[in-house]
Formats: sequence, C-alpha cells, structure tokens
Amino acid sequence: MIEKKQSKIRVLVVFGTRPEAIKMAPIVNELKTRKSIETVVCISGQHREMLNQVLDTFEITPDYNLDIMKDQQTLFDITTAILSKVQIVLNNVKPDLVLVHGDTTTTFATALASFYLNIPIGHVEAGLRTNDVYSPFPEEFNRRSVSLISTLDFAPTETARENLISEGKNENNIWVTGNTAIDALKSTIDPNYTDENLEWVDNRRLIIVTAHRRENLGVPMVNMFKAIKRVLDENEDVCAIYPIHLNPQIRKLAYSIFRHEDRIKLIDPLDVVEFHNYMNKSYLILTDSGGIQEEAPSLGKPVLVMRETTERPEGIKAGTLKLVGIEEESIYKEFSKLLTDHDTYKKMTKLKNPYGDGTASKKIADIIELNFRNKNN
Repeated sequence: MIEKKQSKIRVLVVFGTRPEAIKMAPIVNELKTRKSIETVVCISGQHREMLNQVLDTFEITPDYNLDIMKDQQTLFDITTAILSKVQIVLNNVKPDLVLVHGDTTTTFATALASFYLNIPIGHVEAGLRTNDVYSPFPEEFNRRSVSLISTLDFAPTETARENLISEGKNENNIWVTGNTAIDALKSTIDPNYTDENLEWVDNRRLIIVTAHRRENLGVPMVNMFKAIKRVLDENEDVCAIYPIHLNPQIRKLAYSIFRHEDRIKLIDPLDVVEFHNYMNKSYLILTDSGGIQEEAPSLGKPVLVMRETTERPEGIKAGTLKLVGIEEESIYKEFSKLLTDHDTYKKMTKLKNPYGDGTASKKIADIIELNFRNKNN
C-alpha cells in the first residue's frame, strides 16, 4: 500500500493527443467527484487543435500546458521537449501519483520523467501487445517501456493483464477495468444526431474510413485507398466519409486517389462528439486506428482493421473485428464480402464488446483511493 502524509491524494493526469484525451477525460471527470482526491491536469500539446476539441467537449480546463507542438515535429522533438518541460510541473505539483495513458510519446516521456523523480506511475490501458516492437511504431515500444516502471497497471482486459504478468509484473498491482473509451460513448451519442455530411449520405450505406499510422505511410496507404475506391466504384448504394488526419503526406495521398470519386467525402478531422455519432450512423468502419477497435463494437458496428497486427486481439477473438492486412486485394476482398454477405455482417453486429461496460473510470478511481487509503496514517 502506498502511503503519504498529505490530506488528499494528489493525482497529476498527463496526456497530449486527441485519442488520449478521449480516453482520459472520463477519468478526469470521475476523479474530480472524489473528495479524497485532488486532480491536476497537464497536457503536453503533442496535438493542439484536435486536443482542444476534446477538452471543450468534456469541459476540462488544463492546469498546465507544455505547449510543445511545432510544425513537422519528430519523435526526438516531442520526447526531449516533454522531458524538460514536464520536470518543472512534477516538481511544482509534487503528485502522489502520475496517471498516463496507453502508448503515446507523451506517455513514455512523462513516465520516464516521473521515474527519474521516484514518483509512482499509474498506467491506464496497460498491457496491450503486438509483440513486434516496430508495429505499431513507436507505440509498442512506448507501452512496453512504461510497463517496466509503472506502479499501478489498469488493464482493459484479462488478456492485457496476462501479458503483464508474463512479463514479470506483480499481479497484485494489476486490475482489469475495461476500457475508458466505452465510458466516453455514454456522453457523446445522440440517436437524433445529423449534419450536412450525414444528410449527404441519404439512403446509402455509410462507410467510415480512418487511416493515419506512421508505418502505413506510402505503399500500404496507397493500397488501402485503391481497395476502397474499387469497392465504392462497384457498389452504387455505398458511400464513405473519411476525416483526414492533418498530416500533409496523408492528405496528399488521399486527394490524389479520391479526387474524382463522388461517393467519398474527404473532410477535416471531426471532434469527438461528431466522430462518435458518425460511427453510430455508419454501416461498417475501415481503420488502422486503435481506439476505434474498442469503441465501434459497443455501437454494433463491424470493424475491418487495415494493419498486419493488432494489440487488441480480444476483438479478433470475439469476432467484432477482422484483421485485413495492408495489401490491396485482401482489403478489397474482405470489404466486398461484408457488403454482400449479410449473415457474416449481421453476426459481427450482434457480438458483445470485449472491452468493457462503461464503468472503467469509476473502477480506476476506486482503485486509486484504495491504494492510498492509509496516506493520512
């Protein structure tokens, strides 16, 4: 049991990207309801505009902003900037626990700085593994590295917990909580939601596309886009919306392949409420993202994962996800099949989401209180 002398448990929550913010916002708001906890929020600014959208949605005002984002920033830039700037915050706040999420460079650098200062680390969404340190890059390295130094591990699934135990982690410091992404859906979905893009869909089947991973830039992403274009050309009752990442390389590729395709809308990134409701209105989703693999099954939406590996094998095993690789023919084949094989499609929509029931944030807050309950003794 961790013991301190302060009257309240001081928890510093640090995140920096849009996906992190979506998953950490429910925790922040849950922690703020606890009288025994003082919650301090620090954002790195690894993302800027996209991050601010999430903060506004969940009505979170950061106490600290490292503001590290710059044009064409590299992993070197992000890591060194966070290490130097977050040290000042850690020394000022003197937290009992630093709470980080998942596998971003913000998470890795913050955890490393906390370790250097001997501050306990709580790792949300701990234990995900592909067992290929270069896939996804650099996320697999980041999450493995944080696991080496974390104090409390909040695993979303039993599989994630078993991964941590197999690596030598103390099972008494690991809890299966579900994924906080499911918590976020509770406050964002509106059955009556619509806008001009959704009205454009009309009576057609809507496909949501996302593609942004570093390792997929170049030929793999061209393969994805060509496969999607072929399917759209062959199915007049199908249309797609692709909220394009701000990365200029991705945008250039997408516009070069889809510029003459009138049944795909290329739009700017959506805020969290918009995106969740677009998913809810969709027929199926093609993605190389991680969080969508957890969220979409709660909405009854099949997901085709355009990657060679996934750190979320529970969804594959449950049947809510299908790994389709990064080759044009394999993506084309599996995408076409879900549009024509109604039995397979229906089965994927009816399966239980293996990533939780929407109570992860409450469980995490309970665990933090439990582990610091003797701090006044």
